[in-house]
Amino acid sequence: MKASLSTLRLASVALAAVSFLTGAARADVTVISFGGSSQKAQAKAFYEPFAKTGGKVVPGEYNGEQAKIKAMVETGNVTWDVVEVESPELARGCEEGIYEKLDMSRVGTKSDFVPEAVTECGIGAFVWSTVLAYNADVLKTPPRSWADFWDIGKYPGKRGMRKGAKFTLEFALLADGVKPEEVYGTLATPAGVERAFRKLDEIKPHIQWWEAGAQPPQLLASGDLVMSSAYNGRIGTAQKEGKTNLKIVWTNHIYDFDSWAITSGTPKRDEAYRFIAVASAPQNQAVFSALIPYGPSNVKALPLIDPATLAELPTAPQNMQSALASDPQFWAEYGEDLEQRFNAWAAK
Repeated sequence: MKASLSTLRLASVALAAVSFLTGAARADVTVISFGGSSQKAQAKAFYEPFAKTGGKVVPGEYNGEQAKIKAMVETGNVTWDVVEVESPELARGCEEGIYEKLDMSRVGTKSDFVPEAVTECGIGAFVWSTVLAYNADVLKTPPRSWADFWDIGKYPGKRGMRKGAKFTLEFALLADGVKPEEVYGTLATPAGVERAFRKLDEIKPHIQWWEAGAQPPQLLASGDLVMSSAYNGRIGTAQKEGKTNLKIVWTNHIYDFDSWAITSGTPKRDEAYRFIAVASAPQNQAVFSALIPYGPSNVKALPLIDPATLAELPTAPQNMQSALASDPQFWAEYGEDLEQRFNAWAAK
């Protein structure tokens, strides 16, 4: 016996309603980050609170490759809704239109954030720094600045630096007495570039270059280096593990952000904004910083963090006093030429 037309219509309407409600309740959002311990901390600090709002995070990870995101946008097949992006890639991706222009009113109040954290297409997920680190079991007199890093007489031995122009040139100028607020203006001139390389010449025979973030704590712990530039998160993790007596000198550290960005053309734009708002809330950022030593981009999170933990974060007020914010626009403009110059210099 055939069903009546009215019965079929009612069944169709009911099925559509169930589908709509199921989708609304699920409200899943795909969030892509760099994996590892950082993503584990994000799961606790951001994914779980988002789930309590009725949403669900579908996590994924990548190695920062922008070509895949660009292909999604160009083909109109966007399956990544929110992406954790490093500053240079965020700046380029914003110019290329692969990330949405950010509507800050849907995230929070701009004045609540570290100023450089809010950009046209992104909001800082957390703050990380490149710092001066040393092994206190090896150096009984602690270094206090990049000038000490350059002082071979007082601190003989090998020192580690990342093999690349970025941050290496900035540290050279800081060691040569350039004020943090004048570093990028100086480095944008031919005379400033010459000055930075002349300063590097002074310690070139004493430098051991590193390329992976895991290397400085290992080399410091083994005694192969007396001090090194290093990522604060790597040193903080080593400190928590208690294997070595590594210390951080926060004077003139260079800080940067990993940011949340929304992929252009995502069909889940509203969910993406809702996730970023949750991840930007001070109480959730405080949880993240307690799990991994990266600073919150929302300054209202600072009073919520245990003082002992706060003291080892880039955004602690005392650590920010002499800090230098990395300038992604500078590196987008001058980076290729400076990296070529650096590689030629390092090869000599």
